[in-house]
Amino acid sequence: MTKLTGASRSHRRRWLNPGTWHLRTRLVLVAMALLVAICAAVGLFSYASMDSFLTRQLDERLTGASDRARVFGRPPLGQQGNRPDPLDAKGQGPGTLVGRIENGQVWSAGVLTKEGTRAAVSAADNQVLLSLSPNGAPADRTLSTGDYRLVADQTPYGDVIVTGLPLADKQNTLTSLIWTISMVSLGGLVLIGLAGTVIIRRTMKPLEQLSEVATQVSLLPLDAGEVALAVRVPPSNAHPGTEVGSVGYALNLMLDNVSNALEARQESEMKVRQFVADASHELRTPLTAIRGYTELMRMTETFTPDGQRSLARVQSQSERMTTLVEDLLLLARLDEGQPLKLSEVDLTQLVIETVSDEKVMAPDRTWHLELPDEPVVVRGDASQLHQVLVNLLSNARKHTGKGTTVLTGVARAADGTAVITVTDDGAGIPPEFVDRVFARFARADASRTVRVPAGAVPAGGGPADQASAEGTSGLGLSIVQSIIEAHGGTVAVASRPGRTVFTVRLPMRPAAQGDAPSS
Repeated sequence: MTKLTGASRSHRRRWLNPGTWHLRTRLVLVAMALLVAICAAVGLFSYASMDSFLTRQLDERLTGASDRARVFGRPPLGQQGNRPDPLDAKGQGPGTLVGRIENGQVWSAGVLTKEGTRAAVSAADNQVLLSLSPNGAPADRTLSTGDYRLVADQTPYGDVIVTGLPLADKQNTLTSLIWTISMVSLGGLVLIGLAGTVIIRRTMKPLEQLSEVATQVSLLPLDAGEVALAVRVPPSNAHPGTEVGSVGYALNLMLDNVSNALEARQESEMKVRQFVADASHELRTPLTAIRGYTELMRMTETFTPDGQRSLARVQSQSERMTTLVEDLLLLARLDEGQPLKLSEVDLTQLVIETVSDEKVMAPDRTWHLELPDEPVVVRGDASQLHQVLVNLLSNARKHTGKGTTVLTGVARAADGTAVITVTDDGAGIPPEFVDRVFARFARADASRTVRVPAGAVPAGGGPADQASAEGTSGLGLSIVQSIIEAHGGTVAVASRPGRTVFTVRLPMRPAAQGDAPSS
């Protein structure tokens, strides 16, 4: 298995384990959202607390300024006229606004400047002062000189003293507080986000390794051949003491179990293959003897017509059994991966010769060829490729009725591969059987007997009685697939009523193997 390091490993992890990557991203986003919510809540609470504190502080100052203005602005004892201006009261700070309202009019309203001089208010400001209720409750109003906190108090002398302090200092303090909270929160979010990302990444790293192990196992071809299931979760992430460690430990136990099962399956398959090979090899001798003695008896002994038919039946069944044994031996050799006897094979000539042989065996079918102008030559095992064509054509012959047209074509594909097609216009393959036509001993009938149930169509399409007449072992197409795969090619089938196509694709040169001398 190829090992990746550095950036390529990180990129591969991201794409092979999207669930872990997205989980880490979601955790960071959730953490950031919580931090934003916390910072917003803290900011709002701080702002409300500061606003309340500054308002109370301002109201205390406003109450003092109002008391000074009312006391200073009362009339002299025994005199009703010539009241002093309440703005001249001692202790009033810059920006203080004081005005007297009497008989629905504003008298002597002004603002104390930083230089200690008096600045008059505008007529619009007078209307704002007149709109105040003389109940002693502070109220915020906007004047021409800015925002003010105002209070109107009724005096025992029939007039109303309005006192106000500017809100600028309070507003500036709150603005500074907002900026401070925002900057501190933003900086904290950045720092906590970076730290959280690092912490979450380190925390999720074991889970990433678990996901990567599971992904590697999911890509292994566990359904075919000898599989070495050596990948495991590292021991550092397989300790049952933690949540991730428990998952890693359980995953390793599962992989051990799967590995043992695969080894047992492989060992069992090897025993079965060896048994089939040995049994097939041992059966060749008695079958040859049966056929020989049958021929001898037919030449030397005299039989009744029924005896002749019975002897002919024995001979035909022994020949069928011999064919089955030869097929099993061929599959055993292919399973062992014996090297091909490579040579230059002209597929065009091979197709012509094979189709000619089939014409002799089945003259009641219509046999057509579709050949290119130039020969299509591949590097392969001539005898095995001939076996492929024989099996495909005999498959079409056995499983189609009289008058069926079988078209055999050879072509060179655009990608440079050689393509052989065998097409017939028979009844077609049942849809539920198409995916199993290349399996060993696969036949359309579930009972695995020679006769096919009424309405079922064996591989290749056609009447069931024809298939039964010749008999099928269910190994022909499996042999085709094994031979083609040994040459580095592929074979596929597409079928519908009235058209069944087997397509063989062969590379111009097979997969790397040692060239064995042609026999």
